Amino acid sequence: MQPDSPYYFVFLAYAGVIGAAIGSFINVCVARLPAGSSVIRPRSHCPECGCFIAWYDNVPVLSFLALRGTCRHCGTRISWQYPLIELAVIGIWVGLAVLYGPSWRSLTGSILFSILLAIALIDARHYLIPDQLSIGGLAAGLALSLLPGPVTPLQSVTGAAAGFGVLLAVGVLGERIFKKPAMGGGDMKMMAMVGAFLGPVGAMLTIFLGALAGSIIFGPISLKTQKLVPFGVFLAIGAAITFLVGDSLTRWYVDLLFPGA
Repeated sequence: MQPDSPYYFVFLAYAGVIGAAIGSFINVCVARLPAGSSVIRPRSHCPECGCFIAWYDNVPVLSFLALRGTCRHCGTRISWQYPLIELAVIGIWVGLAVLYGPSWRSLTGSILFSILLAIALIDARHYLIPDQLSIGGLAAGLALSLLPGPVTPLQSVTGAAAGFGVLLAVGVLGERIFKKPAMGGGDMKMMAMVGAFLGPVGAMLTIFLGALAGSIIFGPISLKTQKLVPFGVFLAIGAAITFLVGDSLTRWYVDLLFPGA
């Protein structure tokens, strides 16, 4: 769909509305999944006074602005995290709609990036990757591989196995060397999910880029403070880069190793 099409901006608006709704749901996931709570019940409520939030006070971004960032019932301040996450997911869905148009790749990327954002936010805070996101994302990736796109069902299955297997091997080897757990099970399941979306080559590139980003960004902090690396955050960065430019990076690397091949 070209920008001069009369339906172009309708398409982008539709993508934005879906992104806003998913962003609102991600807020629920970030708040509830680390505590082991249901994301369905009870319905949205103020954590201070416990009053349920009416639908017209739960419209992504707009309700926050209309209420000036406070609860209608008790006046408690509402964190800016909520509209910022909603805006971020709107940006994801609209941005990929601009890049890929009304295509299955746009839909697949938007779903993957939304899951990656939720995982990164939770892992950064709690050093936790909920199974609801990784296993649920794995199922979504396998299902989406049935649609027309660069990743076939076979590549999706082998990608999931490769992503999980490589991190499992790293974890086992690291534990033998360092005599302590070296890789969390959540990271392994997350990479199974990523592999289902990106295939085996994409899974390997994600692990490489995630390890590189983690070493550069968080490595010095970890050495100084002895804090564990929230590896899921950097795997999410690696997966996003792989989805966007992974083919170009792979071609560049192959040409570097085998010039003129």
